[in-house]
Amino acid sequence: MTEAAERFFESLPTRAHNVLGGLADGTLQIDLGSDHRTEHWLVHMRPGSVRVSRERGAADAIWYSSAALFDRLISGEAQGVAAVLRNESTFSGNVVLFLAFRRFFPNPPGTRDPRYVARKAAGRPT
Repeated sequence: MTEAAERFFESLPTRAHNVLGGLADGTLQIDLGSDHRTEHWLVHMRPGSVRVSRERGAADAIWYSSAALFDRLISGEAQGVAAVLRNESTFSGNVVLFLAFRRFFPNPPGTRDPRYVARKAAGRPT
């Protein structure tokens, strides 16, 4: 497990009130594989709150990713849905939990809000 991933999971409870809306209500187990070893994270999501633990348990959804891919996700270099569609990671269970969790990942570097770009192109104040 990388230090960046540890910090990411530690930050979730303090960021949850800004990130999670009303649809996120359940438990997501995240399995991160590296060097023939799998680390488990259990993320209990409720509207506006998150509790994280390092264990396996009853979960409404399970997401498997390599630790290397997860590091790219938390740096904004990769996108979660795209990784699942390319079969770089797998997901089963309540898809709403995965879609809610991916909101914790940053946008790719250089991403700009399309409203800002449109206002700038139209010569309006940003």
